[in-house]
Amino acid sequence: MQIDKLRGKELDQLFQAVLSIKDLDECYRFFDDLCTVNEIQSLAQRLEVARMLQEGKTYHKIETETGASTATISRVKRCLNYGNDAYTMALDRIKEE
Repeated sequence: MQIDKLRGKELDQLFQAVLSIKDLDECYRFFDDLCTVNEIQSLAQRLEVARMLQEGKTYHKIETETGASTATISRVKRCLNYGNDAYTMALDRIKEE
C-alpha cells in the first residue's frame, strides 16, 4: 500500500478530523476552510471520473462531461484497477444511501 509511505502524525490528525465530521454541512464547512475551491473541485472530479469509468464510459465522454484530462482519467483508472479499492468502496457506500 502506497499510503504506508505517507503515514505519520500529521496525516493521522487530518484523517481523524475527517472522520469526526458529523454531517454534510460540517463537511462543506471543513473542506471550505481546509482546501481551495480548485482543490475541492479536483477531488470531486476524480470521484466522478471513477464513477463514470465503473459505468464503462469512454475517455472521450468522461473528458467532455467532467473536463478531466486524459492523464487524470488514466490515473483514476490505474487506481481502480491496481489501487486499494477505495474508489469502489466509497462509490458503493454512497449508492446505498
